[in-house]
Amino acid sequence: MAILEVKNICKSFGRNHVLRGIDFTLDKGEVLSIIGSSGSGKTTLLRCLNSLEFADEGQIIVNGEAIFDASINKRPSEKELQQKRLHFGLVFQNFNLFPQYSVLENLTLAPRLLTKDSKEEIESYALELIESVGLKEKVNSYPCELSGGQQQRVAIARALAMKPNILCFDEPTSALDPELTGEVLKVIRSLADKKMTMIIVTHEMTFAHDVSDKIIFMDGGVIAEQGSPEILEHPKSERLQAFLTSF
Repeated sequence: MAILEVKNICKSFGRNHVLRGIDFTLDKGEVLSIIGSSGSGKTTLLRCLNSLEFADEGQIIVNGEAIFDASINKRPSEKELQQKRLHFGLVFQNFNLFPQYSVLENLTLAPRLLTKDSKEEIESYALELIESVGLKEKVNSYPCELSGGQQQRVAIARALAMKPNILCFDEPTSALDPELTGEVLKVIRSLADKKMTMIIVTHEMTFAHDVSDKIIFMDGGVIAEQGSPEILEHPKSERLQAFLTSF
C-alpha cells in the first residue's frame, strides 16, 4: 500500500488557480522529485501536503488515513494540525533555523514540545542526527556561526528529529553558493540510500535523475508529465523538452 496518496488537489488564491487537480502516489522508501518552472505550483503543493495551506478540493492520505479531505467542511484545531504535520518534515529554501538557539537546541525544541519522549532520548537522537550530517563539532554553535551549507544540514537534521513518515525539500540548494550545494546534496543522497521516503522540489536535474525513483514535471498547476528518471532523457511532451533545454 502506498505511504502517500494525493487525489485531485486543487488550490486557488483568488482568481489565480495554482493547483488544478494533482494526483500521484508514493511508496515507502521512494524518492520523488518535482520539477518545473517558477510559478508552476510546486511549493504550493508542498505547503498543502504539510498543512501550511489548505487545498480547495481533494484528499491527502498517509498510511491509509485521510489527513486532509476538502469535502469535510471543518477546519482542524491547532492540536489536530500539529498531529497532521508530524507525518511530514519540511526543509525550506532559507533554512529557517531559530537564531537564538544552538544547533542542538534547534533540534530538540519541537520534540520536547510535541512528543512524549524523555529529555535524554530526545537529546541522544538529536546528537546522532547532528553527527550523521557531519556537524558533530558544531553542536553548540549558533546559526550565525555556520555557513549556508552547514545551516541547511542542520535544517535537514531538525526535520528528521520529529521522525516524519515523509521528508519534503523545497529547493534545498537554491540559497546556496555552488560550492556549498554538494555537501547538502550528499546528505540527501545518503538519506535516499537509507530508503527515507522523500519529496524533493529541485532544479538540480542531474541530482534528480540520479537519486529519484519517480519524477513529476509540473506546468501551469498540473502534472504535465511523470514517470521514472528516464523522462529527463526522453521527454514526451514538448513543454518538458523546452524546460530541459533551459539548463
